[in-house]
Amino acid sequence: MAHYDTILLDLDGTIVDAFTTIHRSYVHTLPQFGVPAPTHLAVRRAVGGGLENAMRHFLPVDAIPEAAKIFNAYTQTILLEDVRLLPGALELIRAQHERGTTLAVYTNKLGVSARRICDHLGISPLLKGIYGAKDTPWLKPQREFSIHALEKLGAAPEKTLLIGDSPFDVEAARNGGFACWAVTTGTHSAEELQAARAAAVFSDLFAVQAALEA
Repeated sequence: MAHYDTILLDLDGTIVDAFTTIHRSYVHTLPQFGVPAPTHLAVRRAVGGGLENAMRHFLPVDAIPEAAKIFNAYTQTILLEDVRLLPGALELIRAQHERGTTLAVYTNKLGVSARRICDHLGISPLLKGIYGAKDTPWLKPQREFSIHALEKLGAAPEKTLLIGDSPFDVEAARNGGFACWAVTTGTHSAEELQAARAAAVFSDLFAVQAALEA
């Protein structure tokens, strides 16, 4: 395995389990638009590519802007109630921080929400940056968002690794010129991540940390 000076971390499904929060917000929002409350599984299958993209699975395009406002407002009220670090996340972040690796969160979750979560979970002091939706005009997998994060961190693409859980992460890394290792702790299977051409696929973050230390 190559050595990486910079590691970008996706948030939901990669280092954080926020699906209970996300599901609660969909259950709150969709019935206001005449759509039945979705199952947990339906939400897991829909997420990725940002909220507006995920909502296309449930709502017509013209309803999404208002639905997103309701969703985001409600999410802020419950944001920290159910969120938790996934197994191995704290160990990986601490170990890589001690090693001198530059760490940053790189997510399509609202940047303001991502920062609140990282503060709440106690990992913000170990991160050099937290980049999310609405912080810039872009989202993963747009190349501009990848380049923005690298420029802010002073990172070289060939020495950067993204750890994520979806094909959006794999594509974002490809567009930015860096590698992506994927974990199956989030929204996609190993087969889907391999089909997206992740550089490596792991069952959890303990396996990722073992590979980084190999």
